[in-house]
Amino acid sequence: MLTAIELAEQFQTSLMGESSLELSGLAPLERAQSDQISFLFNPLYRQQASNSNAGALIVSQADLEYLQANLGANSNKRTYFVSKNPYATFARMAQHFAKASGPIYPAGVHPSAVVDPTAIIPTSCHIGPFVQIGARVKLGERVSILGNTSIAQDSVIGSDTLIYPSASIYNNTQIGERCIIHSGAVIGADGFGFASDFSATGGEWVKIPQTGRVVIGNDVEIGASTTIDRGAMTDTVIGAGTKIDNQVQIAHNVIVGNCCVIAGCAGISGSTKIGNFCIIGGSANFAGHLTIADRTTVSGNTPIMRSINEPGQHFTGVYPSMLHAAWAKNAAILRGLDKIRQRLRLLDKNKSTES
Repeated sequence: MLTAIELAEQFQTSLMGESSLELSGLAPLERAQSDQISFLFNPLYRQQASNSNAGALIVSQADLEYLQANLGANSNKRTYFVSKNPYATFARMAQHFAKASGPIYPAGVHPSAVVDPTAIIPTSCHIGPFVQIGARVKLGERVSILGNTSIAQDSVIGSDTLIYPSASIYNNTQIGERCIIHSGAVIGADGFGFASDFSATGGEWVKIPQTGRVVIGNDVEIGASTTIDRGAMTDTVIGAGTKIDNQVQIAHNVIVGNCCVIAGCAGISGSTKIGNFCIIGGSANFAGHLTIADRTTVSGNTPIMRSINEPGQHFTGVYPSMLHAAWAKNAAILRGLDKIRQRLRLLDKNKSTES
C-alpha cells in the first residue's frame, strides 16, 4: 500500500484531503471501497462519483469544484488527486498497482528452452519453457520471453520487452524497448507479394522474395494474433508508442507513425504510410500505396481507398445498422439512382430549351 501523498508525488498531481491515507489499488466508482482509488473523467458520472465509497478520486479541477459544491454522503471525507488529465493519471496509477500485484518472471533460462550458442542473452532475461532462440539473436536487459515462443535468427529485442506465449518472431526482426507482444502474434512473416505470369493456356503466380525486415519502435504494444509482414525489399516500420489491438493485419512495406492506435481486425495494405497520432477503428481497411496524414481518425468498418493529405480529419464510411427490410428498400432506391439522374438531366435540358 502507498499513502496518498506518495502517490501524488509519484504521479505529479495536486492533493486535497488526508495525505496519510493508505491506498491499496483502483476500482470502478460503484465498487470502490475506502482504501481504493477511483476516477472521474466524464461529467455524466459526477453524481455517481459523489455517492461513491472510494477513499480517493482522481478528478479534474472542474469536477473537483462540482463535487465540493454538491457534496454527497461521502464527498466531505474523501481525498482527491487533481489532474489535468484524470484518465491518463488513472492509467499510470493502474500500471503501478498492476505491476506490484502481477506475475513475476524470474531471470534465467528454462531447461526445455533451445537457445543457439551464438545468441546474446543477458543473465537478467527470463526465457520460458520450450522457447526457441535462433543464431545471433540479441536480447536487451530484463527481456521476458514466455513459453513456446520462437525468436528466429538475427533478431534484436530491446530491454524490458515482454513477449507472451506462442508468439512467432521471424528472422531479422528488430523490436524496441519496453514493448509488449501478446500471444499468437506473428512478426515478420512474408508479405503477400506475387507477380502474375499467365497466358491463354495457363500460367502461375510467381513469388516475390520478401527480403526486408520488420522494425518496431520503443513502447509499442501488439495484440494477440496480430500479423505484421516483413517488407519486400524495404522495411515494414511501426513507430514508437503505437498500440495495435488483436487480429490486425499490417502488410509489407507499411509504415505506421508514432503514437497511433489501431483497433481490432483493421487491415492495412502494402506500402501504405500512416502518419503520427492516427486513430484507426476496428475493421477499418486501407488500400495499398496510400499516404495518410498525421492525426487522422478513421471510424470502425470504414474503407479508405484514397490518400488523405490534410491532417486532423475524421473519416466515416459506414451506414448505421437498420432492419433488413429497411436496408433492402434503401438498396433498391440506390440501384435506381442512375435512372433518376438521367431523368433530372432530361428535365433540366427541357427547361433550358423552353426558356
